[in-house]
Amino acid sequence: MRLRHIEIFHAIYTTGSITNAAKILHVSQPSVSKVLAHAELQLGFELFKRIKGRLIPTEEAEMLFDEVDKIYQQMRSIKNTAQNIKKSEFGSISLGVTPALGFDAIPNVIANYHQDFPNVTFDIQTIHNDAVMQSLLEHKCDLAILFSPKDMPGIESIFIAESELVIVYPKEMFPDCPEKLTLTQVCDSEFIDISDSGPLGDMFWARIMKEDISFKSSIKVQTYFIASRLVARGLGVCVVDRFTAHGNLSDNVAIASFEPALTFNIKAARLENRTKSKLIDEFTPYLNSGISNN
Repeated sequence: MRLRHIEIFHAIYTTGSITNAAKILHVSQPSVSKVLAHAELQLGFELFKRIKGRLIPTEEAEMLFDEVDKIYQQMRSIKNTAQNIKKSEFGSISLGVTPALGFDAIPNVIANYHQDFPNVTFDIQTIHNDAVMQSLLEHKCDLAILFSPKDMPGIESIFIAESELVIVYPKEMFPDCPEKLTLTQVCDSEFIDISDSGPLGDMFWARIMKEDISFKSSIKVQTYFIASRLVARGLGVCVVDRFTAHGNLSDNVAIASFEPALTFNIKAARLENRTKSKLIDEFTPYLNSGISNN
């Protein structure tokens, strides 16, 4: 039996008539009758007998149906899978994410995307700017989402959003909780130093040098969120990205923008010579919207 024979036989068997089979298959009745006749001719026996206006399966058809049904279900599965691939309802996205975006931004993005594409799987890893090239070349991630990444040969950068560095300070330091502060206003406070902090750290220290400001610091850390948690313990002030600051807020801590602001771009990086999948194309707007609104 050919695949078309199987489809027609299954439709007639389950609906009980050529008319109904034609309706569910969206074809004409003569077309169904012709395919059925051809199937019976090829098999060498009848599949149905017409009794009181209904097509009743023959004994041979009854014996054949279980095997035909298995193939029919496989055909449906193939058809559904093809449709899902076309709609990007199946697949996998590997993301490399700068740690700060893991507090709220990326989880919110994936939650929103997952509502519309529940069958797409994710592999998420944290990544730092100096490891981007290797991760992309080794195909550890399809897309790397970073703060102020450097231009690199062979890497395409896609603008996602703009954010800023902020000052995290104990509320007791400024009870009126100003939304903007200058370095001069906080330079006499204990400063929690963040070493090896990449391009954002370079940007901050350039501002310090420009304004000829000096800080006293007895605590040095390597990650932004630890600095924020130390501020919550009343051990000083720190400068971190706004995502980290919001992800580690507590009742006794406040956030202030710089005056003037210290802004940076958030970009998604991918290999230029790697074909951009439809999944990535459809995921990117969720990324833009979710990060911009945080």
